[in-house]
Amino acid sequence: MVHITVPPVTVTAQKEPADPATLPVSITTVMFDFAGGDAPPAVSDFAFASPNTHFTEFSARKVSNVRMRGIGASPANPGVTTYIDGVPQFNASSSSVDLLDVAQIEFARGPQGALFGRNTLGGLVNISSALPSLGKWTGHFSAPLGNVGAVGAVGGVSGRIVEGKAALGLSLAYDKRDGYTTNALTGHHVDSRSALAGKSQLLWAPAPAWQVRAIVSGERARDGDYALNDLAALRTSPFTVARNFEGRTSRDVLSGTILTRRIGARVTLSTTTGVVRWKTTDVTDFDYSALPLAIRDNAEHAIQFTQEVHLASADRPVRGSEAGSLAFRWQAGGLLFTQNFDQDAANVFAPFVLSPYVSTSVVQRSPYGSLDDVGAGVYGQGTVSVRNRIDLSLGARVDHERKSAALVTSFSPAIAPPTSLHAERSFSDLSPQASATVRVAPRAVVYAAAGRGFKAGGFNPTSPAGSEAYGEEHAWHVEGGVKASGAGNRLSATLAVFAIEWKDLQNNLPDPAAPGQFYIANVGAASSRGVEGELAARPAAGVDVFGALGFNRARFGSGTTSGGVDVGGHKVANTPGYTASAGVQLARTLNPAVQLLGRLELVRTGAFEYDDANTVGQEAYTLVNVRAGVRVKALSIDAWMRNAFDTLYIPVAFAYPGLAPSGFLGEPGAPRTFGITAGVVF
Repeated sequence: MVHITVPPVTVTAQKEPADPATLPVSITTVMFDFAGGDAPPAVSDFAFASPNTHFTEFSARKVSNVRMRGIGASPANPGVTTYIDGVPQFNASSSSVDLLDVAQIEFARGPQGALFGRNTLGGLVNISSALPSLGKWTGHFSAPLGNVGAVGAVGGVSGRIVEGKAALGLSLAYDKRDGYTTNALTGHHVDSRSALAGKSQLLWAPAPAWQVRAIVSGERARDGDYALNDLAALRTSPFTVARNFEGRTSRDVLSGTILTRRIGARVTLSTTTGVVRWKTTDVTDFDYSALPLAIRDNAEHAIQFTQEVHLASADRPVRGSEAGSLAFRWQAGGLLFTQNFDQDAANVFAPFVLSPYVSTSVVQRSPYGSLDDVGAGVYGQGTVSVRNRIDLSLGARVDHERKSAALVTSFSPAIAPPTSLHAERSFSDLSPQASATVRVAPRAVVYAAAGRGFKAGGFNPTSPAGSEAYGEEHAWHVEGGVKASGAGNRLSATLAVFAIEWKDLQNNLPDPAAPGQFYIANVGAASSRGVEGELAARPAAGVDVFGALGFNRARFGSGTTSGGVDVGGHKVANTPGYTASAGVQLARTLNPAVQLLGRLELVRTGAFEYDDANTVGQEAYTLVNVRAGVRVKALSIDAWMRNAFDTLYIPVAFAYPGLAPSGFLGEPGAPRTFGITAGVVF
């Protein structure tokens, strides 16, 4: 008899390994092979499986900002933080990287401040690398080939180096493609991509209860320019620009992580040490037109260090209670971090652009200087289980950090006096969270949770006068839901409703005095209400069905102003009214050596606005992805197509008055791409 069930999942988005079906948190878990295409995937390729999750991405790899349930912000101060092997990525420049040898990705929606602290008031993305094998050596290699000149190679090996004690894992990937967008003046592709990425892991397990991992990963990306163009022109003539100057964007990321874990009879001790170093350079036609008006040359560099120590108990009966009637478990820990960010940006304006009286080119250095940050947080959470049926949890975290800024803006020649910012501020906050979970059936729970999160305040590298600093953002989040499985564990489903009230909302606003540059400002209050559900089923052997649906109504509060405009009652920008995805994956074994595979995904994104004033937005659109392949022993070949119906959509646009005829610049989403991937495992 064949036993058909939905595969079990273990998550670590609440610090300790757990079954997500028992947690009072909305979590979507996606296995690494969920996406396929012409290059190693980034985290945004998996986000469609998570309801009410929306990525705002540009063609440049460094700019990728995720929103959950309407909460997001600047890539430099996210409302949803990405963790890679337990290390928080404080900037989008290091979070949206090519993923190699990753086991799974978890999208945890709702405030996670009680355990994770700053900048998780909307949720978090938790990425976990696959462990190197302590068994015999294995490996994999694949080579995709697609349209738009896409080629690549991905490979890796893993195996023991000391019997039962130590293992090594190595992986490497290269990918490149031509651009989707053509410069009408030269015929060149503008937004090409190429990157080399690698990861090495060393696993040491000196005893059954001890484990130490050292992970070093890096990426070197050398890409073309932004695909930005006037929004009205994009809608009539997509993937075409006219520029007198063709720029480039590049990024280098290097990170090192050391993870230790000792499982004791009473207490488990874990430590996470992380160093992340990244630098980016982008040179672009700043007027995004055929006229020689302005060029921007921007270089950014940052290094961050984090050290976390985590303690967790085993489930133990409470003294004096009947056997099994009352149990208590806890976890606690602390985090120290530093972050140093440097930027040197130069805007070169042609004669007469800034003033009819300036007949020479003008170089504006805006900004030049550094932002430094140092902080610490301590947290604790306790859970009481009553007769293994009711779980009551209470947790809190205290965070404190100090930020300093040393920034200068100047002109050459000196058509205006230089301005500078030398300041320092400290921030402290408390993030509480409480929840209750009741097992109403052997495979069904209902839960309710409430929590408060915050987003750190700080300084803007560039901004209008009076907006050099911004304060913290706070949000209260209330959620209730049900999680259940049935049909012999062949079906699992979740349903959640939520309400969010947040104040001192931080928004990423265009600087009216510096086109193409943004600053963070506290604009007022907002609220979000919504519902979301997920379904996974395995009705028959080799048949997997999945789907997710989320509705989100996010509105600014009365009296809220953004950029000097009253936006009370307006929709929160870049927040779709709904998200939906559905799909099926089929596997058919013809004989022990041959297997056929197929997959279909439909992704629907509801309408959303580009700006707080709701001036213009994107209508709802649907993307269809398909994949089919055959496995013959260790060999495989897959054919794939993304955006199969070549849907035109513009996922990102922003105000650009004066230089964009329509007042907005935007970038189109990727067109239809297709190809084949050949691979081997050994």
